[in-house]
Amino acid sequence: MPLIRSWIDSANAPDTGFPVNNLPYGVFSTPGSQPRLGTAVGDRILDLHALEANGIVDFGGTLQGTNWNAFMALGPAAWADLRRTLRDLLREDSADQDRLRPLLTPMADARLHMPFAVTEFTDFYASLHHATNVGTMFRGPENALPPNWLHMPIGYNGRASSVVVSGTPVTRPLGQVKGPDHDTPSFQPSRRFDLELELGAVVGVASDGPLTVDEAFDNIFGYVLLNDWSARDIQAWEYQPLGPFQAKATATTISPWIVTAAALEPFRVLTPERKAPLLPHLADTGPMLYDIALSVGLAPEGRAETVIARTNYREMYYSSAQQLAHHSSSGCPMRVGDLLGSGTISGPDPHARGSLLELSWGGKEPLTLDTGDTRSFIEDGDTITLRGHAQGVGYRIGFGECSGKVLPARSVRT
Repeated sequence: MPLIRSWIDSANAPDTGFPVNNLPYGVFSTPGSQPRLGTAVGDRILDLHALEANGIVDFGGTLQGTNWNAFMALGPAAWADLRRTLRDLLREDSADQDRLRPLLTPMADARLHMPFAVTEFTDFYASLHHATNVGTMFRGPENALPPNWLHMPIGYNGRASSVVVSGTPVTRPLGQVKGPDHDTPSFQPSRRFDLELELGAVVGVASDGPLTVDEAFDNIFGYVLLNDWSARDIQAWEYQPLGPFQAKATATTISPWIVTAAALEPFRVLTPERKAPLLPHLADTGPMLYDIALSVGLAPEGRAETVIARTNYREMYYSSAQQLAHHSSSGCPMRVGDLLGSGTISGPDPHARGSLLELSWGGKEPLTLDTGDTRSFIEDGDTITLRGHAQGVGYRIGFGECSGKVLPARSVRT
């Protein structure tokens, strides 16, 4: 699909993440105003609250809220209708330019908020390269993958309450860690605090029973970048026998714009060749991954950023649709606003590893940053920034930044 040219000049720049081909959905405010719904176009935000209030569109008042949940609940027909209407309004030959100009806010003047209310959060472990790297570190290459891994997407239920929007500081967690005698623990700030580069799928259709993979794909409203902050030393002590708990409960940061599944449609790609046949409820039905280039930047406090990893979402072994189908297969109800983390996205090469655990190989091979600093894990004052885009011909579909600065742990209470 070629670039859809707009009467907003900045939306036509080849390096913007927000051409009319994209039109991601977010929530923004300006000084003295309440948060309201908007869509990003070039370096502007179109106020959708005002668009509906002025009678230019009518979606039953669902654009008058402070998150996208009510609109998502209208379903795919309404999603397509709004997207089609916005594209017509913003094309360069639109007759509505004079009506829309007063409804545009410079992005530089806006504060971005959580784009949707997270109903539940589930995180997966679905990259073959990531699972192989981590398994090799802890169990050796011959036992890297657990027996079930090639047959289903493994996941755990996380904390919706700790999902935050980009720009929110993250406080280093306190927790129990294994002592030197491998038995008696201590309670202390995590010394092996880590990032996980992920893509989050936002469920837009509620369901109460098993979904096919195709149904699951159609139920996903859109996607966000996601950093699943992880305390590796706390995780190492607690994870047996029930998996991650406090190590993953500190925070999960998401990017502020929901990039719709419709915007990513031209970038669909197939999942990798299967190493074992999948059961029917998970079998591939077509291209359900996306070609999305991803990167991780690390900036020590007061210092320049170093890009420490580059990878691509197409490296995933299981798609978000397969994750959602498997999640629903037990009869688990899925709700509007459910968030599914893809799991760490790692590629086959060392520079394509989506966590510091892998990049530093468990701390044994520290990274040297462009500033000369070294890192095995995140230090206080570090800012981690995830970025991603799908590249079209003369345009790109961007997500905006997913960023968080790590603050020192709170004092230990005794």
